[in-house]
Formats: sequence, C-alpha cells, structure tokens
Amino acid sequence: MEMTTALWSFALVVGLLTLTPGLDTALILRTSALGRRRQAWGVVLGIQTGTLIWGTLTSAGVTALLTASQVAYEVLRWAGAAYLVWMGVGMLRKRGAEAGAEEEPAEGGFVHGWRRGTLTNLLNPKVGVFYVAVLPQFIPAGAPHFAAGVALTCVHVVEGVLWSTVLVGFARVLRGWLRRPAARRVMDRVTGAVVVGFGLKLALAD
Repeated sequence: MEMTTALWSFALVVGLLTLTPGLDTALILRTSALGRRRQAWGVVLGIQTGTLIWGTLTSAGVTALLTASQVAYEVLRWAGAAYLVWMGVGMLRKRGAEAGAEEEPAEGGFVHGWRRGTLTNLLNPKVGVFYVAVLPQFIPAGAPHFAAGVALTCVHVVEGVLWSTVLVGFARVLRGWLRRPAARRVMDRVTGAVVVGFGLKLALAD
C-alpha cells in the first residue's frame, strides 16, 4: 500500500469516527453555545493535542503497554472515569449565575479549555487502544514507522479541527436562547449528565 493510499484510507476511517457524536462533541457544543469562544477553541485544540500525543506515542511503540499491561490500562481507565465524573458533577451543580456573561472569566479562557480538552482525551484509554489496534494497519510496508504514523495522526487532527469548526459555528446560533438563566442551567445539566454517563460507562466497561 502506497503512502498516499494509506492517508486517504485512514482519513475515511477516522473521518467516520470524528463525525460520530460523543464526549468531545458535547464539550465543544456546550462551551461554544455559552458564548465562551476562546475556551471552546481551547477545548478543540486540547482534544487534538491529546490525539496527536496518542498517535505519536503509538508510532513510537509506547502505547502498546496499554494492551500488554492490564494494570496500566486499569489505572488509566479509572483515572479517566474519575475525571469525567468529577467534571460532569461540577456542571450539574452550576446555578447559571453567569448566564448574562458574553465571555468567560479570565480564569476560564483558552488555557482552561485546552487543559480540559487535553485531559479528557489523554485519560481515555480507549483512544490509545484504538490507535494501537488501527494505526499500524495503515502504515505501508517499508515506510518509516514513526514518520508515517505521525503523518497519519495529523490527518485525524486536521479532520477533527475542521469538524469542530462546524460545531462551534452551529453552537453560536444557540447563544440567544442560552442568555436566559433557565436555559443555561438546562444546558449545564444535560451536558453534565452526558459527561457523567461517559465516565460511568468507562468505569463499568470490560
């Protein structure tokens, strides 16, 4: 398989994965819909930072430890589940006190969003296992393993950023409705419940 063919094939596979609604989609939509554009882009780039790290580690052979060591996988799984439940409960407890704010406070800006997106991605061992299982299959025989793996990962990152741009634009349409405190509380509670659900699913998964 030529590198060009591998890139297009991998783009199709991860493209379908990117379009599937999940935790990343919920976080991006919520943050954008609340008018926190800088924080939303922090979440987007944080998620893609996590993706790039997973792909790079996989290309270097490091993430194979997740499939070789049950202990390593379990530690990361429980850490990820605890983080998601903590984050979701925090959203559920919000009272919508800042419903009229146009922008997030300084401490909740880009860096806050980037940290949240990065941790959400890196603490999900299923992303690492996905890369361990899928990425090597698309690296052409004879191609430099590390360079080819990183190149394929960059395809995933680009697709993620493009789709996130669509989500951010769509969410801004909802801003007028979310100016109301009651609507903002509903948004926090729905997203919080989704995040907690993902955390519990990760904790209970086999």
